[in-house]
Amino acid sequence: MTVTQALLSFAVVAGLLTLVPGIDTALVLRSSISRSRGYAFATAVGISTGAMVWGVAAAVGVSALLAASEVAYRVLTLAGAGYMIWLGLSLIWKTLRKGPEAAAAVADPPPAVDPGRDLVRGWLTGAGTNLLNPKVGVFYIATIPQFIPAGTSPLLMGVLLAGVHCLFSMAWFTLLIFATGYASRWLKNARSIRVIDRITGTVLVGFGLKLALEPGH
Repeated sequence: MTVTQALLSFAVVAGLLTLVPGIDTALVLRSSISRSRGYAFATAVGISTGAMVWGVAAAVGVSALLAASEVAYRVLTLAGAGYMIWLGLSLIWKTLRKGPEAAAAVADPPPAVDPGRDLVRGWLTGAGTNLLNPKVGVFYIATIPQFIPAGTSPLLMGVLLAGVHCLFSMAWFTLLIFATGYASRWLKNARSIRVIDRITGTVLVGFGLKLALEPGH
């Protein structure tokens, strides 16, 4: 198998994985609807950054260590579950606050004092969600080694293969963000945003609980 054949074969797997709805898609949609286009793109870039880190880790063997160590896997699982639950409960709690100030905050969040800091926050949310999800690492360790041709650098192939996945993801996220922008007239009102935040929060909490309660790998 040549490098080109490996990239094309992995592209099929990455393309199918990208189209499967998941926590990443929910986060990007929520960011695009209730925050801003820039924040949504920052979240998408953060998710892709996490995927790239996992891809490189799988190629150099770090994910293999994670897959082999029950303790390391469990620690990362609980950390990821705690983060997901906290993030989800924060979204749900925001929609339950009473009073006109809370409603205004949900409908039209005030602009950040430092736009750059707000983008960093979006990036950290995306990256943290992906990096603290051991399922992503397990996916990469199960797939990437199969697409590394003999005689090629595992690190280089890890970067290339993860890069293919990131390109597909960013293309999909871009489509979602712009499509959401066209529908913003119907989506960006207080009631719609509360519903979206509650759905996203519930998905995050459910995913976190499932991650925390599932048996070891």
